[in-house]
Amino acid sequence: MADQQLQRFGFDTVFDGVGDIAYQAPRPKRSFSPEEVEAIRQSVRGEAEQAALAGVAARQADALGAIAQACGQALPKLAEVAHAHRVNSAELALACARAIAAAALDRFPEAPVRAALESLAREIEAAPRLIVTADPELAAGLQAVLEETAQAVGYPGGIQVRADAGFTPHAFNLDFGDGSASFDPQAAAERVSQALHAALAAEGLHAEPLIPGSEAPASHTSES
Repeated sequence: MADQQLQRFGFDTVFDGVGDIAYQAPRPKRSFSPEEVEAIRQSVRGEAEQAALAGVAARQADALGAIAQACGQALPKLAEVAHAHRVNSAELALACARAIAAAALDRFPEAPVRAALESLAREIEAAPRLIVTADPELAAGLQAVLEETAQAVGYPGGIQVRADAGFTPHAFNLDFGDGSASFDPQAAAERVSQALHAALAAEGLHAEPLIPGSEAPASHTSES
């Protein structure tokens, strides 16, 4: 600060010893030509447009952020709705299947036993006797059906039908010595229901493929 020259006074106009102007500082321009006015106007307009565009871009960025946030909140809800719809559709299909199966069993009660005997023809061909246990209502008219089916598949052994009140309606068991086969429509329906709900629970909210056209690997189950 000691080396700095201090200027106490400054004058825009300096006169010499005889009174003539020795120096005069340039004064701000107070008048402009039409060309200069237009140039200034264009410059101010350009600055205003740039400021307006910057404001619009900022509002667009804010709007896009709000849209992205709304989508992020909506997508999980959509996944929950889709999962609930999938569960309800599966339960409705299962209820329809049960109703159809029950009507079919009421209309053709001996059909499952006949189909089981036809499927087991190779396994029972050497068995000397086949014992069939069923609920009393089914067992009442089963002897003639089984003998007819055994003759059709070439089974030469004897067939004995037993009634068991502990069996549920339309349930039966085939015992051919070396093995057996059973059918219980209520238990089968329960297993199907459990498997269906287990699959839905495993899929959860991610059942839809992330890549269009992709498919999850199918799983196969078998019952004996």
